[in-house]
Amino acid sequence: MSDLTHLDEKGRARMVDVGDKAVTRREAVAQADLTMQPATLARILAGDMPKGDVLAVARTAGIMAAKKTSELIPLCHPLPLDRVEIHLESHGDAQLRITACVAVTAKTGAEMEALTAASVAGLTVYDMCKAVDRGMTLREVTLLEKFGGRSGHYKRDPA
Repeated sequence: MSDLTHLDEKGRARMVDVGDKAVTRREAVAQADLTMQPATLARILAGDMPKGDVLAVARTAGIMAAKKTSELIPLCHPLPLDRVEIHLESHGDAQLRITACVAVTAKTGAEMEALTAASVAGLTVYDMCKAVDRGMTLREVTLLEKFGGRSGHYKRDPA
């Protein structure tokens, strides 16, 4: 259990003490894919959905989600985010790829903020388009890369 920093010596959940860690620049990039009918993606890209500009609302939702991560994930520290970027682009004719880039200068990393941002941006697209396509699937929410901190650089191996 010593490798699991969110558990105390008795195996109970706890918030990690980051008080002795150095403040450094940390960045994380996460991605999610939302699969849908090709006609749904075409309408999103054309700005032709009944609820409005899906991409703009999803981008805003992802940014807001990153800022609220510690309120959603119980053991996350609140972070003063320096930057959040959400990129949404077609990936093939039936998939929207969501990439969230988060940067912070703090004592702990921004992986959870990036993952949360990508997830919530995808869920927002689903919400705005469900009247047209209830079969959409949000999948492959994954950390692509992280920089900074004690554990250094991580880059997901391409599958």
